[in-house]
Amino acid sequence: MSFGRRAFLSRAVALATASFLRPSFAAPEKVRFTDDPFALGIASGSPRDTSVVLWTRLAPKPLEGGGLDPVGVDVRWEIAHDEKFSRIARSGTSVADPERAHAVHVECDGLEPGRVYHYRFIAGGAVSAVGRTRTAPAPGKGDERLRVILASCQQYEQGYFAAHRHIAAEDPDLIAFVGDYIYESSWGREHVRKHATGEPHTLAEYRARYAQYKSDPDLQLAHRVAPWIVTWDDHEVDNDYAADRSEDLDPDFLARRTAAYRAFFEHHPLRASTLLDGMGIRIFDRFAWGNLALFHVLDDRQYRSYQSCPKPGRGGGNIVGAECTALRDPDRTLLGEAQERWLGEGLARSSAKWNLLTQQTLFVPATRRTEAGPKTWTDGWDGYPAARERLLTQLSDGRAANPVILGGDVHCGYVANVHANARPDSRVVAAEFCATSITSQGPSVNVVQGILGLNKHMRYGNPTQRGYTRLDLTRERLEARMRVIETPKRADAAVSTDATFYVEAGKPGLVR
Repeated sequence: MSFGRRAFLSRAVALATASFLRPSFAAPEKVRFTDDPFALGIASGSPRDTSVVLWTRLAPKPLEGGGLDPVGVDVRWEIAHDEKFSRIARSGTSVADPERAHAVHVECDGLEPGRVYHYRFIAGGAVSAVGRTRTAPAPGKGDERLRVILASCQQYEQGYFAAHRHIAAEDPDLIAFVGDYIYESSWGREHVRKHATGEPHTLAEYRARYAQYKSDPDLQLAHRVAPWIVTWDDHEVDNDYAADRSEDLDPDFLARRTAAYRAFFEHHPLRASTLLDGMGIRIFDRFAWGNLALFHVLDDRQYRSYQSCPKPGRGGGNIVGAECTALRDPDRTLLGEAQERWLGEGLARSSAKWNLLTQQTLFVPATRRTEAGPKTWTDGWDGYPAARERLLTQLSDGRAANPVILGGDVHCGYVANVHANARPDSRVVAAEFCATSITSQGPSVNVVQGILGLNKHMRYGNPTQRGYTRLDLTRERLEARMRVIETPKRADAAVSTDATFYVEAGKPGLVR
């Protein structure tokens, strides 16, 4: 890491606790704040080669509905070549609209490819902390290497976000968060802190849940050091939901899902084009890093078929055996027909050196050993074998170079070879890296040992430690480090590398 970047990270930590008040600027302000309006931090994301999205939400009293009157507030934004803002690249004023919880989404265009920028927001005599972001490089110009952090699953009650402090220190170019940014429910052992409100169902309640999570200083730090690309899983709405059906078959679930989707947009650096009519969201997208890497970001919740063979009177996932014949219905889909087609077309057209399928959960088979014989968990790809076979066919045709599947969700770090027809005697067509959780507790050691014993394509499984995966890409190889923290129960927990794997370009098999 360069001295300049080390200095930025050091100052960013200090800014987290510094006063938010700064000298006022010349631009007229409609309000004056006595409490920090940037208490939920700032963020950037959705990077393109000449643009990036800048985000903040004005909330001087974040756990009291935000603390603002229902009127628009002018927010000035600046993006500069230097941290002191002596060389402003772009600037402007946006309105923090009460209809969007006073969140601001600035689509900052006209930037230079492959450049590091610094940004900040100004409102009511207050100035935010300074964030660092970057644009994607143009092909062949600064795209020789890329460092990506893969992370997911951060149940607030089960641990502190120490992993995010270490993510910031990794000096990433990009952070890919693949689901369960918030948790709607309270569960798990040995809580170190508590949700401030009950389970959310309304827009106001989801906004409150995001406000509590985003108040965490380590999460704010990770947002300030690099742009994020995000997708969701189930807990941003409700555990194990599928399309328009909830786990408990709530007849009003679509209203709840609409509220949750809207709150998701309000609290992430997403482009306005993400929004569809009626506050629907199209979250699947592609992000190119020059011609080094192409991220195919997927949505495996909104369009999926319902899970097969649920428990009586319930929706959601279940552990089933051969008796569940519906599991093998060839028409069942996890991504939906339109997204499957979009993904296939994108893979076929890709000229990137690495094609990174950035999605929610474990892709390879993870059959479980039980006294009653092999069993399958129906909420993940194992519950949609025909859909997995269709994607494997797309990966096997060789048109997309060096496919690598990234995932999360299962609270266990896994590394696996991906075989052409999901059998270990078929050829390897890709590698998979599934990150462990930031805080959410994992499955039992016995369960994971049984999975590893039955599924020989798996090369690594760690259910006991929390953390993230660091990926370093060059044109020659991908290096993946499984980074784990000592314990999520301490905010000052240290980090270490539990295992390191490599994928050589042109050779999809794993090397440890």
